[in-house]
Amino acid sequence: MRIENSASLPENYRPYRRIDLQKDKKLMLLVNLLSLIMLAALLIIGHRIVSIKVFFEMPNFGVYALRMVILLGGMVVYMILHEAVHGIFMRLYGKGVKPTFGLKGPYAFAASKAYFNRRSYLIIGLSPIVIWGVVLFVLNLTLPTEWFWPVYLIQAVNISGAAGDLYVSALISTLPLDFLVQDDGVAMTFFLPQQRA
Repeated sequence: MRIENSASLPENYRPYRRIDLQKDKKLMLLVNLLSLIMLAALLIIGHRIVSIKVFFEMPNFGVYALRMVILLGGMVVYMILHEAVHGIFMRLYGKGVKPTFGLKGPYAFAASKAYFNRRSYLIIGLSPIVIWGVVLFVLNLTLPTEWFWPVYLIQAVNISGAAGDLYVSALISTLPLDFLVQDDGVAMTFFLPQQRA
């Protein structure tokens, strides 16, 4: 039986589980550790593709400064675009409920009052890493070697920064198929029909 997304919680659904990446210190530590491990692995992979020395080469100060500005500006733009993609899919699947955006502690977020089924929430959670991963991969393939590292570092942030999204996606695969989830940004509440809760 396919469970539909909903703008309001169906009458027979009750809270089943809540995860809060800000209040649950062990979970926050686990996700941040996972993110750092992924980042380290990606930096090692990147260095095997193009030596990190290329990033620090300075044919002239103007080119080096431009690389740094593009890297830092690209990181900020990427974080906004990452949350925007979450928000676009929340809006698409949210039955008319508009997403909200903000910052809580170290986390930027997109949130929605809608209730999402497994398929929709997996798309919401994984779409930024997939969409921006492909875009950044194509840029890495097409730009000159001296621009590899500014783009690749944004890609590394794309993948390692999605550790929370990857954790939640893995968790979802263990839940009963008929759950619904509401995402308030850094915390998610999962709901099941009353007889299952």
